[in-house]
Amino acid sequence: MGKFTIIGTSHIAAESVREIKKFIDENKPDIVAVELDKKRFMALLTKKITENKRKGKSMYNIRRIGVKGYLFVLLAAWGTKKLADLIGAKPGQDMMAAIALAKKHKLQLALIDQDIDRTLQRFSKYLSWREGWHFIVDIFMAIFFRKREMGKLGIKHLDLRKVPPNELIKKLIMRVKVRYPNIYKVLIHERNVYMAKVLRLIIEKNPEKDILAVVGAGHEDYLKKAISIGKKA
Repeated sequence: MGKFTIIGTSHIAAESVREIKKFIDENKPDIVAVELDKKRFMALLTKKITENKRKGKSMYNIRRIGVKGYLFVLLAAWGTKKLADLIGAKPGQDMMAAIALAKKHKLQLALIDQDIDRTLQRFSKYLSWREGWHFIVDIFMAIFFRKREMGKLGIKHLDLRKVPPNELIKKLIMRVKVRYPNIYKVLIHERNVYMAKVLRLIIEKNPEKDILAVVGAGHEDYLKKAISIGKKA
């Protein structure tokens, strides 16, 4: 019987890259599953998003994923880059490391996330402008008044180079669930359900193989429970 392992990462933390490298180099799993869909996978490899912006495809993207979804992509990319710049990191370096190591060791790579267009279309559909405004304000405050916002959550110190402690992750997810219920539903819960189904299918089709799943730390607890219990998510 093959082993199933999940590594919960921070998309900008150097610690995550080291953990992924250590695990893959030492264990050589048969399959490496990553929290990406085909479009985001190609974007990471070819920097397609940047190229599209240079070619003036903004209107096409707005029609494809909706105004709110498009604005979210721009805002999230800006916020992630700001945080990454603070510690000299590259956004998505955890997934890039997993992909590179899978290629290096000739391991099978599996993309397990929901299609990004569907996620953003649903985001545009369900997000209220009020909730969106709160989200924008909170991102701004987190970047420019980080210590004050950390204090509100009872956080004395946060090292962005490391994956946050599990208790802090749970606290942040609960805050999202309460303050932004639609964001939680579309960006976290629905993707959790989708990824759990895909992972269960991979496990069922490859019962003798060792499988590593590399996902954001906010998805880790749900997926561990969903896979170990073996029930429908």
